[in-house]
Amino acid sequence: MRLHDLKPRPGAKHRRKRIGFGESSGKGKTAGKGHKGQKARAGSGAHAAFEGGQMPLYRRLPRRGFNNARFHKTWALVNVSTLEKSFEAGATVDEATLREQGFIKGAKWAGLKILGNGDLSKKLTIVADKVSASARTKIEAAGGTIQIVEPRAKPERHSAKKRIAEERAGKTPAPAAEEAKAAKPAKPAKAAKTEEAEKAPAEEATPAAEAPEEVNPADSGEES
Repeated sequence: MRLHDLKPRPGAKHRRKRIGFGESSGKGKTAGKGHKGQKARAGSGAHAAFEGGQMPLYRRLPRRGFNNARFHKTWALVNVSTLEKSFEAGATVDEATLREQGFIKGAKWAGLKILGNGDLSKKLTIVADKVSASARTKIEAAGGTIQIVEPRAKPERHSAKKRIAEERAGKTPAPAAEEAKAAKPAKPAKAAKTEEAEKAPAEEATPAAEAPEEVNPADSGEES
């Protein structure tokens, strides 16, 4: 038997079904889809969980329990065998150097973890977030050192209720908005107007007596 004599089993491969070529194609006028209806349309068919409109099973069953899948951390894993092949003795190995050589790509990693698969004979300085027990043993046996990166501190979150309680207890100063409002000077025009009103005497506030009108003798009809 030669290579050109190898053939697939009968029935394992067949031609693709070509429909929509008219009545003489052998697939009928409606191309095997029947007359109209949902299943005769292009792109038809409900999803696998569809139950005809009734409440599906995945909604009838209760949801219970909790898991930490949302908070799971994914670490960039590097074995000591990779360090043995890629670094010289006395080198410092951290996440930045591993990224330069292409062993770590992307930004989805929570940090670097060194695993103990393989052998290590070079003295290296390892700077990582995590190191397995077997990797630590091999690194220290080769004379290397390990520096564990301190975890990044999460920012403290203060709720409104906690902030108000601390302000009432006098632990924290007043908010910046209230301080700015207290230190804001009055408008100069309004301040000058207020001072003038205070200095003005009370007599000026009362209206002055009207002066008597002068009488023209010509108008009164007297002869000179």
